[in-house]
Amino acid sequence: MTTSVPLRFERLANKGDHRDLRLQLGAYSHTCDSYYLVIDESPAAPQPLGASLARLLEQWRGQVDELKGTPGTAYLPYDFSDQCTAWLRVTSADGRNAEIHAGWSRVEAWGIEPSNYRATAPEITDFDPIAGAQIECTLDDLSQCIAGNVEAHATSRV
Repeated sequence: MTTSVPLRFERLANKGDHRDLRLQLGAYSHTCDSYYLVIDESPAAPQPLGASLARLLEQWRGQVDELKGTPGTAYLPYDFSDQCTAWLRVTSADGRNAEIHAGWSRVEAWGIEPSNYRATAPEITDFDPIAGAQIECTLDDLSQCIAGNVEAHATSRV
């Protein structure tokens, strides 16, 4: 049985590349910029922005699916800034259930290609969780939730 996972990564109504994205994780909400998604020059970087967000979320889903059946941790970026980045840390002790925490790293976004972050981002070793920004769910439910977010962005024409 699938349960609703309180995770959403969405574009806000205002256009532009600053303060135009919002991550919702349970009661926690964070507004961030699409700037680094827009300027991503990687060959894997799709356009328009909706497709770039879908590509980012597809990478998230791939990492979550890799945790199924195996204990481990994955880091999923959602805020790319000059001086730091924000990530979701997905930890599974049993390869079935997950704890998801939002937090910060001092890894700077200017060296990361959002469309290919797994290859271009350094290892996150300084993750600093945000108090109260966490949820628990199954990995299956999390993967399905991310897939729903991918679908919403993939159909966007802007």
